[in-house]
Amino acid sequence: MIQARISHSLRTGASMAELSEKARSKLNSLNEALESGAMARVRRIINSGLAPVDVAHLIESSPPKARKVIWELVDKGIEGEVLQYLSIDIQSQFLSDMSAEQVVDATADLDSDDIADMLQQLPEQVTQEILSSMDHQDRARVEAILGYPEDSAGGLMNTDTITIRPDITLDVVLRYLRRHQSLPDMTDNLLVVNRQNEFIGALPIRKLLVSDPQQTVREVMSTGRIMVIQATQHETEVAKLFERHDLVSAPVVDANGMLLGRITIDDVVDVIRETADHSLMSMAGLDDDEDTFAPVLKTARRRAVWLGINLITAFIASAVIGLFDKAIEAVVALAVLMPIVASMGGIAGSQVLTLVIRGQALGHLSGANFRWLFHRELLVAALNGGLWAIIIAIMAWVWFNDIKLSLIMSAAIIINLMAAAVVGAALPQILKARGIDPALAGGVILTTVTDVVGFMSFLGLATLIYI
Repeated sequence: MIQARISHSLRTGASMAELSEKARSKLNSLNEALESGAMARVRRIINSGLAPVDVAHLIESSPPKARKVIWELVDKGIEGEVLQYLSIDIQSQFLSDMSAEQVVDATADLDSDDIADMLQQLPEQVTQEILSSMDHQDRARVEAILGYPEDSAGGLMNTDTITIRPDITLDVVLRYLRRHQSLPDMTDNLLVVNRQNEFIGALPIRKLLVSDPQQTVREVMSTGRIMVIQATQHETEVAKLFERHDLVSAPVVDANGMLLGRITIDDVVDVIRETADHSLMSMAGLDDDEDTFAPVLKTARRRAVWLGINLITAFIASAVIGLFDKAIEAVVALAVLMPIVASMGGIAGSQVLTLVIRGQALGHLSGANFRWLFHRELLVAALNGGLWAIIIAIMAWVWFNDIKLSLIMSAAIIINLMAAAVVGAALPQILKARGIDPALAGGVILTTVTDVVGFMSFLGLATLIYI
């Protein structure tokens, strides 16, 4: 029996609570049809009752066997729209089973940036075969995007834009627009270029509709307040610009100021969601496109790497403990209390690490203000270290009635919290400077350091006093 569960999807961000009442009802009906094996009913619901984004959500929320069944029942006319809403991992699986002609037919009505995103999941030979099957205009648009890195503004942009010249009247512009059956999605501005296709300004639709039709575009257009994005800018920088300036769309230009396309808010929302997904999944050592219902072997292989790394760090911590085995044998209470020191350091370090990584993501940190932040974290660690050292010392004395053990415990807590502050603050900056993702590697390194420092300080002081 094939069972499809409607659950949270990181890619689409949809949930049962967010779906309309009508969509929820049809998704529930589709679940019932899948469970009962009524494939004719499933096909009817998918192709006439659900939006492509809901079909994609259903596929992502289903086990592998059910996915294949649902995909085979999707009408050819909406395959492309469904594909664009799927996560990269699942999208690649379906694209790899399609011929070049099938991909071209499925993506015929999609925006050039969505087509380029799909082609980047395919082998180079297949991509070239698909590009050669396109007409000249579509191929030129897609190749313009493929010429830039996937995570850049050029890779994010859409080449479907409406451009006008500055010397024509608004009446001419209005008559020109009426010749179009529809405007590109998210069109809030008409982009103004000269005869060399250099970007010189934008004509807001709201101004076009209320201005004198006899005025020229040059008289009405905006220039200084238009946010222009360089094609080489990273997508996270683009997202920050959209967030900071409340943009709906923005023109993209090359190094010479030539207009290449535009970026719209719907693409930026995808970037923001993917960035959030990446940060969340990286903390657990998982890929940001991790498939909830991926096959067992594939899932095990991906997770085995980080389990192996964690094993190495655990052996390092154990080796440090092994150096002080005589002290532990002499004072059994050390074995009881030493996890507290490591745990306190780990939590304190994670707080600092998360704060710094967030500051990096928001673009708040620079060389000057990082020094202030670093000093503040040291002071915070000193204050918290002193406070909790006193509390833990009292608890240890009450528990074991050993004043020397209490003093060792309090000193180790202060040392480890200070070390956690230093590593938690400095590590993300060091990793970022070396091109390593702090969210992915920071937690593992921090835990290792706080464990080693915690055990070393606690057991080392105990060895000096007791042995």
